[in-house]
Amino acid sequence: MTYLSLKTDSLAHGLHGAAQAIAEVRAGTALPQALSRIFADADMTPQARGAIQDLSYLSMRKLGLADGLLALLADKPPQPAVLHGLLTCALSLLLDEDDPAYDAFTVVNQAVEAAAADADMRHAKGVVNAILRRFLRERATLLPQVEKTPPGAWNYPTWWIDRLKAAYPAQWQAILQAGNAPPPLTLRVNRRKSTVPDYLHLLAAHGIGARQIGPDAVRLDQPAPVAQIPGFADGLVSVQDAAAQLAAPLLDVRDGMHVLDACAAPGGKTGHLLECADLDLVALDHDPRRLRRIDDNLQRLQLSAQLKAGDARNGKDWWDGKPFDRILADVPCTASGIVRRHPDIRWLRRKTDTVQLATLSAQILDNLWQMLKPGGKLLLVTCSLWPQESEDQAAAFAQRNHAVRLSAPGQLLPTASVESDHDGLFYALFQKTGP
Repeated sequence: MTYLSLKTDSLAHGLHGAAQAIAEVRAGTALPQALSRIFADADMTPQARGAIQDLSYLSMRKLGLADGLLALLADKPPQPAVLHGLLTCALSLLLDEDDPAYDAFTVVNQAVEAAAADADMRHAKGVVNAILRRFLRERATLLPQVEKTPPGAWNYPTWWIDRLKAAYPAQWQAILQAGNAPPPLTLRVNRRKSTVPDYLHLLAAHGIGARQIGPDAVRLDQPAPVAQIPGFADGLVSVQDAAAQLAAPLLDVRDGMHVLDACAAPGGKTGHLLECADLDLVALDHDPRRLRRIDDNLQRLQLSAQLKAGDARNGKDWWDGKPFDRILADVPCTASGIVRRHPDIRWLRRKTDTVQLATLSAQILDNLWQMLKPGGKLLLVTCSLWPQESEDQAAAFAQRNHAVRLSAPGQLLPTASVESDHDGLFYALFQKTGP
């Protein structure tokens, strides 16, 4: 991605980069991967990357409303896709009235500049100007029309909203609201190196406000780059959602156990398990490139594990035949419970994904069960809200394998309050009684 005429510190530069990211998401690429490609193709400052990322995530959180407006403002969907993305980003900024980063005139002007600087959009710079100015003139009339539609009101696809209503008739609105809230920065204090009270004292000494929201969990009052978090580089803390921090304690690991962390990348739960006990731990992931992230995390924590690439549905290429005392099965799912951190997920998923991923996860669980010692425990984890991937999956697995189900939280719904702030995860714990 090249910028021949846009200053890297300009809003036009940020809008152009975010427009490309939004176009890639519409084509089926996850937003983090889209941003990585854009950043790799361009020589830009960290500040410019940050601006593109912020604009992209803002647009994802307002995509339903912006698309509804464009349907009224344009005769047909804007083409090419990057033009559609540019208008989406600009409208998202204009919709952000609570604490606007730019005045309306600047947003319109810079959007036109971004279009003019791109050969694929230059022909439409007048269209960009006309659409955005018309929105500003007719905002009071247009917004109520779009907000009557489910995507405009909630910023989710209609099928997603309908599915939540069916699964959680009393909580669906709170779930949608939590998914639209900005995520907190939650840390896990490394119990090998510190305690929560001591770490809170260290944060206070650095002028950073925080509070404890779990046994090892600390939520910062204001998110900050990890480079500015005291002790992060030395492994004193790791970034991990409070709900995700429940996995390691539920497995009840003890020194000397042979443990498998299946589907382990990026390694947050791997690190937590090793902080809890001295383990012979195998961290498995199907993608060798993702194992590098686990290795980076473990090096920072000064911990070690056997990192293996392989398919959790079949152990012939990676399992040595030695049964495990504990298995953590954080199986593939639609990730519908973590949309506040990944707002693009709601637009990337399709209704049929649930069936396909639940089938894959069932195959993984059945295979891993054969690797567990009698008396051992397997913890099923998903970051999904859909029963087919969580409770229905757990019940069917227990029946197929005659597994004893132990006490575990079950479905945790996402929440974003002062007292409780975590993603939506599901936990089911099983014990093997026979061979």
